[in-house]
Amino acid sequence: MKSIATRRGDDGSTGLGGGSRTSKADARVEAYGSIDELNAAIGLARAFCDDAEVAALARAIQRDLFAIGSAVSTKPGSRREIPVIGDAFVQRLDDAVARLEAEPGILRDWSISGEDRRSAAFDLARTVARRAERNVVRFVTAGEPIQVNVLKYLNRLSDVLWLCARKVEARIGVDARLRDEAHPGPPWSRAW
Repeated sequence: MKSIATRRGDDGSTGLGGGSRTSKADARVEAYGSIDELNAAIGLARAFCDDAEVAALARAIQRDLFAIGSAVSTKPGSRREIPVIGDAFVQRLDDAVARLEAEPGILRDWSISGEDRRSAAFDLARTVARRAERNVVRFVTAGEPIQVNVLKYLNRLSDVLWLCARKVEARIGVDARLRDEAHPGPPWSRAW
């Protein structure tokens, strides 16, 4: 087996999907690199998670992110076929949102992260998802084409990860609400 240490990136370049090379500072590399980081953050959250449904959802999302990262890392017209990120990717997340929101007590209020390491790991993954989304938007804003479902998926994903954290808290009886009797304020709102 070949070594993964090719040394080809010693000059600050990296290979893209399809074989072409570019600077490691390229916006495409930043975009798919943040998707890779997101995948690792979800893996960490899954490693802490003892809720079978949430863990299975997290693993399925990780598989999706490999395809999405590949789609972002491959330039149009390259010799490698770009994976198609179809409507089914987004629909899976929409379905997950509907299932998770139906859980009793999930949508009570915003939560203060850190009351439990399992939910905190999903909260951290959510913030990485938002950064990955911003990096892909920045890439698109620079004029690079991307499949529309890549952005839709990343936008929905942060919501799913937030709901996963809340489900984990609800299941184990953790109350991490931002507002309570001692800290009143307006309830949860979609304005955030």
